[in-house]
Amino acid sequence: MLCIVALGALWWLATHFQWLPPLFLPSPAAVWEAFRNAWDGNIQGGEALPVHLQWSAIRVFGAFFLAVVTAVPAGIAMGVSRIARGLLDPPIEFYRPLPPLAYLPLIVIWFGIDETSKILLIYLACFAPIALAAKAGVRGASLEQVNAALSMGATRWQLIRHVILPAALPEILVGLRIAIGFGWTTLVAAEMVAASVGVGQLVLNASNFLRTDLVVMGILVIGVFAWAFDLLMRWVEARLVPWKGRV
Repeated sequence: MLCIVALGALWWLATHFQWLPPLFLPSPAAVWEAFRNAWDGNIQGGEALPVHLQWSAIRVFGAFFLAVVTAVPAGIAMGVSRIARGLLDPPIEFYRPLPPLAYLPLIVIWFGIDETSKILLIYLACFAPIALAAKAGVRGASLEQVNAALSMGATRWQLIRHVILPAALPEILVGLRIAIGFGWTTLVAAEMVAASVGVGQLVLNASNFLRTDLVVMGILVIGVFAWAFDLLMRWVEARLVPWKGRV
């Protein structure tokens, strides 16, 4: 928190004493005024900021939800099965380091310019960290617990449900936090594709008109939104895995 206050004070000093031109660094007052105008819809495009936030949230959290329900089972499968690991691990490791803009043209060609391509791009950004985190969590399960469950006659499904999944849950939750961050960073690229609304589109449109105040405002809005969700994920993590980090 002190770091945020210090950065805010430095920002105010830099703009108050005009260390940089307003085009490069707008003042906090100018950004606040841009926020008020955007909230009321008094900007290019005419859509109010809540509408942009609504569409961006639908795209990010929709893709994130799809990634969770598919990547967690895939990661668990890779952790417990050599066959699944051999089938899924190579393509995930291949595309994971690629920037979304690299395969964005292919997604547009294959799936068009509607919401499908936008959600798919964010989905791919979220899928890899969740799947790899789930796999790492499964591989890190205690061998003693696994052998104890097997010696008591646990079936494969019971072993996964009662031993492996609880052991992997801390890693999975960390993967979820990383994935939602990737989702927000990919949002701007996703909304480059013929989007009329969305915070990413708002930022891109503002940059075309050299509205640095709107650009900074959009960046701050995305950052606050993502930070709030990360705090929520930390709260969920503390409730679901209270033993994490304790000896």
